[in-house]
Amino acid sequence: MTRAFIFPGQGSQKVGMGRALAAASPVAREVFQEVDDALGQSLFRLMCDGPEDALTLTENAQPAIMANAIATLRVMEREGHMDMASKVAFVAGHSLGEYAALCAAGTFDLATTARLLKLRGQAMQASVSAGQGAMAALLGIDFDNAVKAAAEAAQDQVCAAANDNGPGQVVISGDAAAVERALPIAKALGARKAMILAVSAPFHCALMQPAADRMAEALAQITLAAPSVPVYANVTAQPESDPAVIATLLVEQVTAMVRWRETIANMHAAGVDQFVELGARVLSPMVKRIVDDVDASSIIEMNDIEALFAAL
Repeated sequence: MTRAFIFPGQGSQKVGMGRALAAASPVAREVFQEVDDALGQSLFRLMCDGPEDALTLTENAQPAIMANAIATLRVMEREGHMDMASKVAFVAGHSLGEYAALCAAGTFDLATTARLLKLRGQAMQASVSAGQGAMAALLGIDFDNAVKAAAEAAQDQVCAAANDNGPGQVVISGDAAAVERALPIAKALGARKAMILAVSAPFHCALMQPAADRMAEALAQITLAAPSVPVYANVTAQPESDPAVIATLLVEQVTAMVRWRETIANMHAAGVDQFVELGARVLSPMVKRIVDDVDASSIIEMNDIEALFAAL
């Protein structure tokens, strides 16, 4: 069986995340403490106890989701003596999850990943004034028609596909007025449902260019290591191993569409028949909608880890 580990993105955060794993494992507690130390804040307390509105803030949600996924991985590696490079053929992550995937593969250390995601979240939030941007989910529409709806709605503003999550599930992003205009257009083109999402900024569109510029500056100060396994990039939907290319793609990723449907299809075409999501249960259902002849599971708590090891 050819296995890939996949890492969730924003929206997978919830109050209580990581608590059970930390209670069961000193390794998990070490991960959460290292992230707290790197950020100079009690992020793990926020993850455990909330409040939800503070955890949902982009600058907190991004490092929290990463920390939870990496804690899960570290427990598997250190307590289960799993060598990821020998058990996993590829890794990939959805949006911020790409940073978790790169951390898992050793391109970034944990503290660096946490600081990069804190900065990324702050920069994305600061790029667009409150109320100026929006995102919307278009359901039951094919990708080409979703792109057509966004383009027709844009007029002289920004409106573009931000996430191609799977068959009939496309998220658009841009100026709030343009995204609102896209909803009836998408329905006329076949969308079963078109709805504004409760997000704090219009991610993965041209309005995020100031955040991309800040990430370019930050990444230029860091030495990236070659990943231990190839990492499928959101921007290309292809496996990447060259650190210089990875750094460039991480900058482009801030304004570019997340090509998740193509990523999963391409991994499947490369032989992956088992997808394991770490830290949440968001991507594994998407995987099954994209390619139905694979095993897709989620690892969240110790019993999930034990079940995976039994299967290995």
